Amino acid sequence: MMLAVACVAMLCAVVPAALFCVNLTLYRPPPRATVAPPFLSVLIPARNEAASIGAAMASALANSGVAFEVVVMDDASTDDTAAIVQALADSDVRVRLAQAPPLPFGWNGKQHACWALAQAAKGDLFCFVDADVRLATDALSRMAAFLVQSNAALVSGFPHLVTETWIEWLLLPLIHFVLLGFLPIAWMRKGTDPSFAAGCGQFMMVRREAYFAAGGHAAIRQTMHDGLLLPRRLRQAAFRTDLADLTHLAECRMYTNAREVWQGLAKNATEGIAAPVRIVPISLLLMFGQVLPFGLAAWLLLRGGASAAIVWLVAIAAVAAWLPRALAVRRFRQDWRGAWLHPLGMVLLLAIQWYALARQIAGGKVSWKQRAYM
Repeated sequence: MMLAVACVAMLCAVVPAALFCVNLTLYRPPPRATVAPPFLSVLIPARNEAASIGAAMASALANSGVAFEVVVMDDASTDDTAAIVQALADSDVRVRLAQAPPLPFGWNGKQHACWALAQAAKGDLFCFVDADVRLATDALSRMAAFLVQSNAALVSGFPHLVTETWIEWLLLPLIHFVLLGFLPIAWMRKGTDPSFAAGCGQFMMVRREAYFAAGGHAAIRQTMHDGLLLPRRLRQAAFRTDLADLTHLAECRMYTNAREVWQGLAKNATEGIAAPVRIVPISLLLMFGQVLPFGLAAWLLLRGGASAAIVWLVAIAAVAAWLPRALAVRRFRQDWRGAWLHPLGMVLLLAIQWYALARQIAGGKVSWKQRAYM
């Protein structure tokens, strides 16, 4: 029995570790631009973002190598967001402030603001950027070059995640682990199968004609998870999507405290891991491959007496479970403490997924940006 458990743990750890290592060679920074990209619209939805919108716009406006505009959609903010944007618009003709129409029934606030931004945009390329993202000076030109090089209609990537509190560095780096450990990027790039859709809502660049042909954010109006569902929508419409590593081209602090991290990860969990059809097999896979190896290793150290085969299987499983996190620390500038506590982070991540599913089954509301959604 112990031998069978060790075999299962080893397989569940080795397969994602191997895929992670392969994906590291494919998930690369975008190339440098060699020709001027088409005119681009940087589109920023903003609801009560007075603390961050100025820095977000300044980083976007510092970009070079591409002609662009910056359009900020003030989504019924009650703070100084609109005033900050308007002050910058008065001094820079590339900046425009727009006011979001009243939120219609059945729409998520961000998706409605992004759809309104697309209507207001003048560019041939749309670059949707969250208000807490800071761009490097060549981020726009390089991602536009990547879009052309990859022959994709939409490209996305994950910025460097700034983590300061314990729950941030324990949980947020798992985004890269889940992405690269379970998405076969090579297969994603071969076609438009929607099951291989992936993206990050913090930064998505998309061709205008493809965006509207696929229905844009209007086609996913109820979702909390445009980073996943907008690429899926484009792939359903037979458009290619792709991913690039934005670690050195953008950064973002997603959340600032434990409550924000918990609620932020839970708000769209049921559209990802916590979907009813996926949560049980994914939970088993992650528990067997990312938590059990360390429990077995501790058990062997305390009790001993196991066969050499079991010892080797457990050792391989533990190394395989930890290897992706060790590689990610260096590659994606992550905190070592989160990697050392990997099994604890995985247990907490799964707890959030089950909490989100339970809340959905109970009919609870999701609150985000001072709005409540069913």
